[in-house]
Amino acid sequence: MQCNMLEARNQLSKLVQAALAGEDVIIANKGVPVVRLVKVGAQDFSRKPGAWSGLPAPEADWDTPATNAAIADALTGSELP
Repeated sequence: MQCNMLEARNQLSKLVQAALAGEDVIIANKGVPVVRLVKVGAQDFSRKPGAWSGLPAPEADWDTPATNAAIADALTGSELP
């Protein structure tokens, strides 16, 4: 199915239903096909076990007052010790 921009605007609900049913919906601008309306597939945003495996462990002194002060100095423009 192909339609122009005006028809697409006026019949968007019908075009969406057609795309959901698996029909190929093309929207044209001045007779030139510019957009294909397609159904979006289900997306999996679940967490994957082991996604962080193989990454180095944080240093033992990553959260000491000295490290925090060095980071604060770096972010505020002061020089590091």
